[in-house]
Amino acid sequence: MAKKNPPLRIIPLGGLDGIGKNMTAIECGPDMVLIDAGLMFPDDSQPGIDLVLPDYTYVLENEDKLRGIVVTHGHEDHTGALPYLLQDLNNKVPIFSSKLTLGFIEGKLAEFRIKTPKFREVHDGSHVNLGNISIDFFSMTHSIPGALGVYIKSPQGTVMHTGDFKLDQTPIDGVTPNYAAITKFAKQGIDLLMSDSTNANRPGFTPSEAAVGPTLNEVIKNAKGRVFVASFSSHIHRLQQICDAAKKCGRKIVVTGRSMLTNTRVARELGYLNIDEKDILDAYELNGIPDDQIVVMCTGSQGEPLSALSRMANGEHKTLSIHSGDTVIISATPVPGNEKAVQQVINSLAKLGCTVVDKSTRLVHVSGHGSQEELKLMLAMAKPSYFMPVHGEAVHLRAHANLARQMGMRDDHIFVVDNGDTLEMRGGEVKIGPQVESGIVYVDGLRIGDTDPIVLRDRQKLANDGMVTVVAIVSMKRKRIDAIEFSSRGVSFTIDDEFSFDASASIMKAIDKGSFDYTSSGTGALRKAVRDSLSNFIWNRTRTRPMIIPVVMEV
Repeated sequence: MAKKNPPLRIIPLGGLDGIGKNMTAIECGPDMVLIDAGLMFPDDSQPGIDLVLPDYTYVLENEDKLRGIVVTHGHEDHTGALPYLLQDLNNKVPIFSSKLTLGFIEGKLAEFRIKTPKFREVHDGSHVNLGNISIDFFSMTHSIPGALGVYIKSPQGTVMHTGDFKLDQTPIDGVTPNYAAITKFAKQGIDLLMSDSTNANRPGFTPSEAAVGPTLNEVIKNAKGRVFVASFSSHIHRLQQICDAAKKCGRKIVVTGRSMLTNTRVARELGYLNIDEKDILDAYELNGIPDDQIVVMCTGSQGEPLSALSRMANGEHKTLSIHSGDTVIISATPVPGNEKAVQQVINSLAKLGCTVVDKSTRLVHVSGHGSQEELKLMLAMAKPSYFMPVHGEAVHLRAHANLARQMGMRDDHIFVVDNGDTLEMRGGEVKIGPQVESGIVYVDGLRIGDTDPIVLRDRQKLANDGMVTVVAIVSMKRKRIDAIEFSSRGVSFTIDDEFSFDASASIMKAIDKGSFDYTSSGTGALRKAVRDSLSNFIWNRTRTRPMIIPVVMEV
């Protein structure tokens, strides 16, 4: 009977082509659930782009089926697309997640003035029915409290989605992975396992978050001046250890950076971050307090140009500055693509004469993702019939698939897929299904949509070689060009009298060779000829290719 009914469809819309923008639709007949709605930050090939989102057109086209959105934890790569998605949805659907995650989401939606979302708090052991899809939640450890995995039941079979995780035996908040739940679901039967692949090419085990605390304590204790600690603002476990170390060393805490201020406030209000009010100072209240009694928690661990750490390193922060004798701890790993930006900040700090401590010199950061041995343990506990690695770049997904092979899974039971590919499950059997529309959506200022690749190419060209504008004044009566004027921005050569004379001569020579219609309808051909001849002239003289903007003025 199950074979004739609609299949359970697993539809990854993001998260399988990089670290970020995680989004997966789970659909069975008339019902659909969305797991996560994250974003990704742009790379060097996307100049001017603010954020990168997964293309959620499929969700909007099928929103009558959407019964709820499940968010596994509160990081931006799992929550950041929510404001954009909710603005585009006509129907308000409930959002299911842990208390801290919902607190972070509420703050984010408030920035977008999205009111009265349907929040449904869930926790370890919670069970919800969404149409013919039922979901059980179980606790996992990650670099943020309130991380959850999900076990999904449908008429056609079962799926376990781990969310982001590592198997930390000594988590800061005492909440360990719910091994009993995982093994219970394994006994009930897990037809398909979807598991975090971020560290699939890293051997061994990921160290416990608790391993960072003693190092932070030692560095802060031995620092002569002020201590600045840059980390992800949502890494509440890390922030707790920083605060504990500061208190132990008799230092007060200062918080700076917009997201750091917001997230520490939310975490304190919800009871996830324990700091006495007397131990926190405002950045404006530091006058008269000795440098060796201050720890500053700030944003900027990824080298973001507008972050608190970058602005302090460049002397542009309103209230705080870093100088010789201070210590800066970068308590994070650069997200792929951010390495250059982080190194630039480190170099700026070094020029100021302060001491910079990062994970290359001391244990001031550990990953929130499980390494190979933990991923194998998850496979061993879950005992899935089929396996689909998720959350990672192509190299991570394939490394995770190889771990499954090492553990005896058959090749035809392992699915390494791309965004937009689908899996279909019928009676517990999984096969590749038809593709759906997928891709990426750019947030560019107030505009959200598919930024034309030509636009991005032009921006790169402008950044690399600059721009030259050439204005050709054309006499329609005499059927000739009377004058040519040049201006430029961002070019490496000077547009002086000599350049103007030689370039004009080159353009006139090209025009004289051609045959042009000196009417209003013929200016397009003139513009092309002017652009091409000037581009060739500049290339021959400078070996650069700036963008050429030709303007033909009729007189």
